[in-house]
Amino acid sequence: MKKSFLLCSLLLPLLVAAPSIHAVTLKIATLAPAGTTWMKLMKKGGKEIQAKTEGRVKLKFYPGGVMGNDQSVHRKIRINQLHGGAFSSSGLSQVDSSIQALSLPMLFRSFEEVDFVRATIDDRIKQHVAKNGFIVLGITEGGFARIMSSLPIRNLEDIRGSKVWIPEGDVLVEETYNTLGITPIPLPIADVFTGLQTGLIETIAATSTGAIALQWHSKLTHMVDTPVLYVIGLLAVSEKAFSRLKPADQQVVIEEMNRVFKEIDRINRQDNLDATAALKSQGITSITPPEAETERWRQLSLQSIDNMVNSGMIDRQIVEEINGLLEQFRKQ
Repeated sequence: MKKSFLLCSLLLPLLVAAPSIHAVTLKIATLAPAGTTWMKLMKKGGKEIQAKTEGRVKLKFYPGGVMGNDQSVHRKIRINQLHGGAFSSSGLSQVDSSIQALSLPMLFRSFEEVDFVRATIDDRIKQHVAKNGFIVLGITEGGFARIMSSLPIRNLEDIRGSKVWIPEGDVLVEETYNTLGITPIPLPIADVFTGLQTGLIETIAATSTGAIALQWHSKLTHMVDTPVLYVIGLLAVSEKAFSRLKPADQQVVIEEMNRVFKEIDRINRQDNLDATAALKSQGITSITPPEAETERWRQLSLQSIDNMVNSGMIDRQIVEEINGLLEQFRKQ
């Protein structure tokens, strides 16, 4: 009996410790500040995942850009210091540029078109990115970006005559502006407010919520009330890190994050609608270009998309599939 008791005493610590031996912590960086709705929902999802996997999977978030910009985050993922991040489409484009297929210029004209296309294309994008070593756990709407400026913007010539900002490293927007005959000024997002304040830049393309959250709107006076591109955000982890999870736990993570991102989608859409209305009510002049001018922008945007497809920047098959869905929707 003493031997049995001794054996149990030796095995008990191992049995108690067993779950933690196999625990995996996914370390995820994001620019989203702590306390935002985005962070609250992702942390809540992380707690649900930990509970449903009985502690085998934990998500640890590093909010507010403490891990640096997108380039720094990707470098830290490569050396296994981090395992993933919450990115904009341009932030993940260095892994797979086709991630920006939903953000092609002048692609969508309404949220109804967005919803119809994303019902099919979200999964196609996830499959495409998975081939390049990353698992996309969620795609969320950032909203429609509009041209905003400290100058009146009535047509393309007005934009060309202003100092236009481009996100540093965003090759899609750079190609679009090149086709439109615009010479942009690349800056990190963190430098945009100072650029507007000093006059280094005068014109930006941004979502209404982004413009308000980052206080850019305080330096702007005009907004073109025509969506120029659809912005998305993504939560992605390296396939190498994700493969350390048991298949059943992987499914728990995928299902829970899908649920979280559907809720973020819903909240973000309403926030953007409210923010656009707020900008107009706070004195920013809203300008609607004539239909002929808008069509001119669309035609040049189509040309830039063709350039991106022909150069291999964006996957041709995904673009053709999106165009087919849009054609189908517009015929209804």
